[in-house]
Amino acid sequence: MPRKIARLFVIKTRWEAYLIIYALALGATSRGAHYLEVYPGYGGDLLFLACTGAVFMAGAKILDCLKYEKDARLAAEVPIKN
Repeated sequence: MPRKIARLFVIKTRWEAYLIIYALALGATSRGAHYLEVYPGYGGDLLFLACTGAVFMAGAKILDCLKYEKDARLAAEVPIKN
């Protein structure tokens, strides 16, 4: 049973990855808007850019990991014949 629950938290497809990246972006822009109110000027702008930049880096890492996991799965399934 714990294994079935754990599978719910695994990103399996690019579609799921895009949904998660979208949710991260919504949260980051909300947090960035809060920073713009609290820290007016360059400080708030830089914090806003840091929030959104983190989403770009995390999204790229998520998509790269999906690609590497898919390649590893395919390599494990296909035996190499010499």
